[in-house]
Amino acid sequence: MQISTSPLVLRGISSMATKAILADLTQVYQAETGVAVQIESVGGVDAAKRVQAGEAFDVVLLASDAVERLIASGHVMADSRNDWVRSPVAVAVRAGAARPDISTEAALKAAVLAAPSLGFSTGPSGVYLNQLLARWGMAEQVKPRMVVPPPGTPIGSLVARGEVALGFQQLSELIALPGIDLLGTLPPEVAYITMFSSGIAQVIAHDAARVQAVQSFLKFLASVDVEDVKRRHGMDWL
Repeated sequence: MQISTSPLVLRGISSMATKAILADLTQVYQAETGVAVQIESVGGVDAAKRVQAGEAFDVVLLASDAVERLIASGHVMADSRNDWVRSPVAVAVRAGAARPDISTEAALKAAVLAAPSLGFSTGPSGVYLNQLLARWGMAEQVKPRMVVPPPGTPIGSLVARGEVALGFQQLSELIALPGIDLLGTLPPEVAYITMFSSGIAQVIAHDAARVQAVQSFLKFLASVDVEDVKRRHGMDWL
């Protein structure tokens, strides 16, 4: 029998918010360990659906609430959740456009009311912002001006093209995007931080060696050694 000498390759799926940071971290991990990790980044809603459909991923990297739902449904191994990074929501306008004040909750409300168009994603930040608008009693008032992109489409790209005047998204997705001016994160009174977690897909539970390999990668993601990489991408180390 011929023994395979092919290097181990782990396959994962993530939301778009962690695409850039995972590209950097998986490159570092492969250089250090020789283990390749291929992460496909799509809209978080679509990612969860694909895991639920039984697609053959080794690791799942999504917002913590999404990972918990996948654990509850039996698609991610119980007790495998590992929190590894936090991401704040930020606000952007098109490059060169007027920069509204968003330094306080009152200023942000005024900026939202004045914007000819608004945009945020269907992910965790979008869920929160819908709740915030409802709390402000403004949901119906701004609804005609809302632009909701398909899952996986960056709000920042719509802002850069002038299709959205005031865009809200994870800082990590806006921080290096050309064609926009970053106004900053949400003011302290209404700041929102998304916790991103990882989990081991249930479909590999029978493969102890593969599970161990994923566990090593997840330990790396949560380690103090990669703190600087996370901060460079606009994310907070835990």
